[in-house]
Amino acid sequence: MSNVEEVDQLVKKYNTLKTEIHKIIVGQDDVVDQVLISIFSRGHCLLVGVPGLAKTLLVNTISRTLGLSFNRIQFTPDLMPSDIVGSEILGENRTFKFVKGPLFNNIVLADEINRTPPKTQSALLEAMQERHVTAAGQNYPLPAPFFVLATQNPIEQEGTYPLPEAQLDRFMFNIWVDYPSFEEEMAIVKSTTTDTKIDIKQVMSGEEIMRFQEIIREIPVADNVLEYAVRLVGKTRINDASAPQLTKDFISWGAGPRASQYLIIGAKCHAVLKGKYAPDIEDVQAVAKPILRHRLVKNYKAEAEGYSMDRIIEELL
Repeated sequence: MSNVEEVDQLVKKYNTLKTEIHKIIVGQDDVVDQVLISIFSRGHCLLVGVPGLAKTLLVNTISRTLGLSFNRIQFTPDLMPSDIVGSEILGENRTFKFVKGPLFNNIVLADEINRTPPKTQSALLEAMQERHVTAAGQNYPLPAPFFVLATQNPIEQEGTYPLPEAQLDRFMFNIWVDYPSFEEEMAIVKSTTTDTKIDIKQVMSGEEIMRFQEIIREIPVADNVLEYAVRLVGKTRINDASAPQLTKDFISWGAGPRASQYLIIGAKCHAVLKGKYAPDIEDVQAVAKPILRHRLVKNYKAEAEGYSMDRIIEELL
């Protein structure tokens, strides 16, 4: 099958996937799109939103439609690395055997990632980066495909351990999950306060997802699109020659090269899912906010003048 046919097939599957997901998830169109883009781009996501906005339900629904194994880990202050990675136990014939932890699944939902101490956070981040875990000096590969979708509550900051910038950089997307509109909330209340059971079908398999990830990496990108992405990231760095006054005024730290890589992969995926065979500048702009919002650090002046991160990114675009 040629790449063009495979791209068409991916678009068809993607549309079916969205139909299945929306049988359970009302609205949240951008959120669903961004989570799927990160999955097809082989990236991880951070979902930020207040409790009760169906973040867990969304991730669970997506894993069911993709036919992937799913596990939810509730991050708490007493969670140890061995609780998520697994540990060695003494077997009946006096030998040690490794018992795999909840990380050994295709999709892992790290619930309230900022509730757990840095030691456990870094065990999760090693798994995200290397796609394997280390226990008692042994390496154990994680199942493929492997995605971490972490949630974070933006309001309650007591008893939390904020993720350091270097760790945030491991997430491809920072997705802001907002309140539903009036109509959406009406539909949610209507569908969840009765006893109706909704069945969703599996649309893809793990093998198909991995093949589609390869196709997306094979998509060609024009030089002007590459230049636009790299220039955009350069504009966020205060010492860069191309940095506008806005950056010098409101940003204390800019994005690293990983942002440029994700902008291109995200743009390729966005283009393919919209039925195009190569990305253009609009595709880079479409994925810029969730890719950049957790990689820039605002200064006190931006805070004082009420400049949100999204507004800064919009002006840079």
